[in-house]
Amino acid sequence: MRNAFSDALVAAAVADPNVLLLTGDHGYALFDAFRKARPGQYINCGVAEQNMVGVAAGLAKGGFRPIVYGLAAFVPIRVLEQIKIDVCSEQLGVVLIGDGAGFVYGHLGSSHQSTEDIAATRSIPGLAVLSPADRFEMTATMQLALSLGTPVYMRVGKSDRGDVHAAPVALRAGQMLCVRPGKGSVAILATGSMVRTAIDVAPAAADAEVWSVPSIKPFDGEQLAAIAHHADALVTMEEHSTMGGLGACVAEQLAALRPRPLLRVGVEDRFSQFCGSWDYLLHEHALDTTSVRQRVERFVARNREIAATV
Repeated sequence: MRNAFSDALVAAAVADPNVLLLTGDHGYALFDAFRKARPGQYINCGVAEQNMVGVAAGLAKGGFRPIVYGLAAFVPIRVLEQIKIDVCSEQLGVVLIGDGAGFVYGHLGSSHQSTEDIAATRSIPGLAVLSPADRFEMTATMQLALSLGTPVYMRVGKSDRGDVHAAPVALRAGQMLCVRPGKGSVAILATGSMVRTAIDVAPAAADAEVWSVPSIKPFDGEQLAAIAHHADALVTMEEHSTMGGLGACVAEQLAALRPRPLLRVGVEDRFSQFCGSWDYLLHEHALDTTSVRQRVERFVARNREIAATV
């Protein structure tokens, strides 16, 4: 997925000399191809993320197309005020990339873990929130982000979990993509790194269908209503807090459209207890495949029991 990100950046910069890449002293090897192809369109703003967003806003006002890159713990979390005031209140076409979302940098402690970025960004007016699951979605979300011409935050999580699509995809704002047709009455909606987990647990979850959600904001409520129409229960999965993330977004929509039993799989209201690898932290927070499968199986079984008594 990181290679697809690099390729998309280079393609955008080659196609449009106004595309500029700003980084907060991160991503050196990742941007080797960009610096080689378009060295004059690359700006290292140093360890000054708040200033970097202000610089991007000024460049956008000058007619440039800034892409701001940082670790998700810093972009957007450290620079939330600048995103809100400098970029979004002016509706400037700045694309913000938060790499290493979730527990990717978990070995560096809670300061470098980002499990609240969706909640923080989707409440800012006018800011789109994207979350690709594989290289194909990365290419599609980059194309979408640059085509919108308005503020965009793109969340990039674990990048080496393999493809969830077999070929390139087209993506419109708000669209969910079916990655596994199902025969059962359960639909799983997942985003980012958890789409792979959703596919892995789907056979044991009443042969559930799986939808990837690369566009969290905007979000297609009508498409969700259509999914809920034929599903008796829904499950959401995200490497993010259960508060304010994809699960909350789906719950809000369902409450207004068509209520259904809903299991939200995500990070509970706590910090990590220990530092550790990505796999370790998934296990600590019960987001590993085995733990998720057990939770979903219990949820499905419980709903069957309730349905049998109605």
